Amino acid sequence: MMKHKILAFGASSSRQSINKQFAAYVASQLDDVQINLIDLNDFEMPLFSVDKEADIGIPELAHAFKRLIKDADGVIISLAEHNGSYSAAYKNIFDWVSRIEKEFWYDKPLLLLATSPGPRGGMRVLDHASKAYGYANKSLVGSLSLPIFHKNFDVTKGILNEGLAKELQELLIKFHEKVLTT
Repeated sequence: MMKHKILAFGASSSRQSINKQFAAYVASQLDDVQINLIDLNDFEMPLFSVDKEADIGIPELAHAFKRLIKDADGVIISLAEHNGSYSAAYKNIFDWVSRIEKEFWYDKPLLLLATSPGPRGGMRVLDHASKAYGYANKSLVGSLSLPIFHKNFDVTKGILNEGLAKELQELLIKFHEKVLTT
């Protein structure tokens, strides 16, 4: 039986990204799936503008990122919050990829996460993304914010806060069911 493919990434270009760690951990909690954990640094492109697009066209890396989404059965993103919004690296990839065709997420099951060292855990970017992607993707499963990453997360134990760990497990059940039926 072929395993379902899950695309997972931290929406940050930091080499030590806690959001990449969080996305990897969450994806690893799913049984019987093939995880494709990617690094946004592998998709670095010129800063998007319509003038740049007219001059050079859409970069091949944007097409490659789009293929990863299209080939996945589900997507897990842990969003880094930079000044209340997406990281510039993620926003730039999103801007380029959105120029390829109108459909971006293909209504793939989507699980949104965010974490930060601070007490709000990236809630502003998560709220923004949940609204925007919920409108654009009928298969948005839900979202989870993990505040104070270094206090609430351990590499070997996972989420240390029992309430947040339970909330994640409930989201993962919904996400996995959606992946299996989509």
